[in-house]
Amino acid sequence: MVLAEFTMFPTDKGESVSEYVAQIIDVIDKSGITYQLTSMGTILEGSWEAVFDVITRCYKVLEPQSNRISVSIKIDYRRGDESRMKSKVEKVETLLKGKD
Repeated sequence: MVLAEFTMFPTDKGESVSEYVAQIIDVIDKSGITYQLTSMGTILEGSWEAVFDVITRCYKVLEPQSNRISVSIKIDYRRGDESRMKSKVEKVETLLKGKD
C-alpha cells in the first residue's frame, strides 16, 4: 500500500492557483481513490499503479493550461493492504494522550 503526499500547481498563473487545484481535486475525487486534502497538499492511498495513475491524470489536466507546473511527491510504501492514512495519525495521538 502506498501513501503519497503530493502538490501540483501551475507556476505561471499568478499568486492564487485555487482554481487549478480545484480541477486536480475533482480528478482525484472522481477516481475513487482514498484521499485527504490538506492546506499544503493532498494525500493519496492505494496501490502504486492507482496512485500514480491519478497523479498522471492530474498532470494531464494542467498541462494544456500551463507552460510550467510544479510537482512535489513524497512516497511511503509498506507491504500489505491495510489502510494507514488514519491509523498512523491515531497511533501518535494515542501515544500523546498517554503522556498526560
